[in-house]
Amino acid sequence: MTTPITPPPRPGRDRLRELLDAVLDEDNRTLDQMADDAYASPYHFSRVLARDVGEAPVAMRRRVMLERSAWQLRHGSTVTDAAWEAGYESLEGFSRAFTRAYGHPPSETVARGGGGTTGTWLPAANGIHFHPPMHLWVHAEEQPMNPVTEQQVRHDLDDTRDLIEQAKGLSAAEWNEVRMPGHTVLSWDGAEESIAAVLHRQVFSKEIWLASIEGLDTPSTDAPSGPADLLDRHDAVAPRWLATVRDIDRRGAWNDRLVDALCDPPESFVLSSVLAHVLTYAAHRRQLARVMLRAAGVTTDEGDPIMWLRRELGES
Repeated sequence: MTTPITPPPRPGRDRLRELLDAVLDEDNRTLDQMADDAYASPYHFSRVLARDVGEAPVAMRRRVMLERSAWQLRHGSTVTDAAWEAGYESLEGFSRAFTRAYGHPPSETVARGGGGTTGTWLPAANGIHFHPPMHLWVHAEEQPMNPVTEQQVRHDLDDTRDLIEQAKGLSAAEWNEVRMPGHTVLSWDGAEESIAAVLHRQVFSKEIWLASIEGLDTPSTDAPSGPADLLDRHDAVAPRWLATVRDIDRRGAWNDRLVDALCDPPESFVLSSVLAHVLTYAAHRRQLARVMLRAAGVTTDEGDPIMWLRRELGES
């Protein structure tokens, strides 16, 4: 059931409606601008919205604007116009955010064309979504993905991308240098002695598991020529991986079994254990890559998901 967010008329002001209007106003692109428009402090503005709708204002605006962009693209807008109207300063930034959110690039949405509004909605715990021309609707029966699972998967993908970006400053010799002779993470994966090997395996783990889940051929095991090549592979697999996890969660299929024909002999795996496996060793490899990058003279952060989420919510 879909119902308008605007409640029946009643005496007095609808303060929540005013706050949501401030989030979506075309001129309000920062938290300070939203709060000023609503005659509230940024702290109070964020606190009330987080309490009443369970989503930070900056994150809500980003999501709803992407939903609007998807709707516009399906109804004739160019990618450039959609990116500009959503507040992005570059096509690259818009394409990356859109692909991460929807699991495919904006150009593919253009190719699909048409379709109703609900086909462009992104997961939202509060059920608040874009409705044309620039209104909000609440979907009463939405079952969003567990936020902890969503955050873990997205943090892993974003953090991996950051590490590969940092490695782009290395020379070929530094990229391939053996830094931990004989080191292995998983016995069947072989040695991971260099930055190149660790980050390659980090990306390949998603490629191989997706191939198993989707019933595709074994992906290429060729080592990337360098960080730029690996970044292209990561950007191709990351949205597919996120979309797959969301689909499994939406269908309540975590206890389903995957019969992996790519194993010899074939093995079966519970899907929830596959995700736990990927997240466990991905976290280990990201920290291992940090140790090696620092040894190569690269300054890197701790990869803390707390700090990552604060940036996502526009709090730092």
